[in-house]
Amino acid sequence: MIEIRVVGPEDWRAWRSVRLAALAGAPEAYRTRLAEWQGDGDREHRWRARLNTPGAQDLLALHHGEPVGMASGVPGPEDTAAKVISMWVDPSARGLGVGDLLLTTLERWAAECGYTTLRLGVFTDNEPAIALYRRNGFEFDAGSGERAERVQRADLDPDHRVEVVMAKAVTPFRA
Repeated sequence: MIEIRVVGPEDWRAWRSVRLAALAGAPEAYRTRLAEWQGDGDREHRWRARLNTPGAQDLLALHHGEPVGMASGVPGPEDTAAKVISMWVDPSARGLGVGDLLLTTLERWAAECGYTTLRLGVFTDNEPAIALYRRNGFEFDAGSGERAERVQRADLDPDHRVEVVMAKAVTPFRA
């Protein structure tokens, strides 16, 4: 059974465990590097602060009580859009619907917050993630900022990989 749990600063140890596993197990999926969250970067106050972002919703996916996935929804730079960040599912839990449940939960959160769009960034070579997002109704964002973001992010990435934006329309409602 898969359970999706909303977490906060008090859950920093569980979040830390999953986030470090994500950065170690799939470094190619993230701009953030494992080394940034280890050593001097591995501080309780930093993990708590990450889970205390105003207006955000942080999720852990549990399979038989063990954390196997994570995702966050954060307010975007525009009032009408939220962003999905830190998405990851442990390889042992892939194919169980964990990613779908995380995205569905974040879509519900975005709708309850009144957002009309949910966006995320994904590297163009991350085909499994793109397939997951497409299956959940995300499409490549044809917005005017996409080309500029592609160029800017490609220039910033030391491997010169290209990150694109995918988006999904959300029907807002207040719970």
